[in-house]
Amino acid sequence: MNTFPVTDKVALITGGARGIGLATARDLYERGAHIVLVDLDAVATAQAASELGGRAIGFGADVTDVDAMHDVVAQAVQRFGRLDIVVANAGIAPKPQTVESMDPETFARVIDVNLLGVYKTVHAALPHIIANKGHVVVVASVYAFVNGVILAPYAMAKAGVEQFGRALRGELAQHGASASVAYFGFIDTVMVREGFASPVAQRFEATFPGFLRKRLVPAAAGKAIAAGIERRAPRIIAPKRWTVYSVLRGVLNPLLDVRTERDATIQGVLRDANVKDVSPAPVAVALHEVNA
Repeated sequence: MNTFPVTDKVALITGGARGIGLATARDLYERGAHIVLVDLDAVATAQAASELGGRAIGFGADVTDVDAMHDVVAQAVQRFGRLDIVVANAGIAPKPQTVESMDPETFARVIDVNLLGVYKTVHAALPHIIANKGHVVVVASVYAFVNGVILAPYAMAKAGVEQFGRALRGELAQHGASASVAYFGFIDTVMVREGFASPVAQRFEATFPGFLRKRLVPAAAGKAIAAGIERRAPRIIAPKRWTVYSVLRGVLNPLLDVRTERDATIQGVLRDANVKDVSPAPVAVALHEVNA
């Protein structure tokens, strides 16, 4: 498939006010693209667009709202005359808890934003992506293929995003368009800092090999996405060390699943994570807004 230089292309990026979304926007902007940022916080999104420069605009919108996403796409096309790229990056993460102890509304909201929100974002933009032989990036995670204990809805959603992106790439080929699935490990975003702030989460993170726990800055993820778009890459993985795990998942995952069941340290963490909140926080408080 041909490469896809982004100069003068128009890119819509959700979760764009901060973190990986904003880092991706900066890199694409520097490569000559026009940028449409979308995030829940309209003020922060407009400010981020203003800081990028005159080729960027920002909108406040909820990716789970079909009408809102269609409206954003329409405004983007009205402003720039076209839409070539969509990066479905917006997401949220729950407080690390077991399936039994997690509030069902929180569980469902994570699936709604992280999986259905990606679909609704992409679907609203697809007619333009197809017409312009453009490119879609759906942001999954290494949690698409690692065991999702204490983050089950997040892992479920990211696994779904992976399958969605793979299907999209196959379906878009007939139109001369393309899609990437982005997989990130531990990136220094709000999600990782807040999601792994609790003692239980820190103890669980410590069970990962040290070389997999090393965190990258959002700029590294943004650069990887921008470069992947220009290559029309099927997969974007950062840090690169996760590539080996992804390739060998069919062999490694059964072994690691047994370790999860039998390792005393991991099972101790899971017992401590199996505690319901005495006074459950509202869904909006129990979730971390993230960008990957």
